[in-house]
Amino acid sequence: MSIQDIVEGKKQWRAHMARVKALPPDYRIVYKEMQKYLFKVGPVDLPTGPLLPEIVDFFEEGAATGKGVLELIGTDVAAFCDDLIKDSPTYADVYQESLGRGSGTATK
Repeated sequence: MSIQDIVEGKKQWRAHMARVKALPPDYRIVYKEMQKYLFKVGPVDLPTGPLLPEIVDFFEEGAATGKGVLELIGTDVAAFCDDLIKDSPTYADVYQESLGRGSGTATK
């Protein structure tokens, strides 16, 4: 990864966060909670993948139509997030695979 890649990544992240700050307060609060949850359990490609920008797109559309954020996602934010990442490999999956590969190699 070159310096140019790092600088470009930071520019993209700042632009993304500017979009988040432009959301209505209730959307911002839910987005931050979703982001926190996804960074803990989320997909391996979360920082570079399209999921976070797509959530902002979805929230911008919902806010433009005048809907509340809980009308869009429901009251269980974690369940909504889990549904978004259900087919994506997570860090927990990678860890479980690494444990599975290591089993059978230990000797007594």
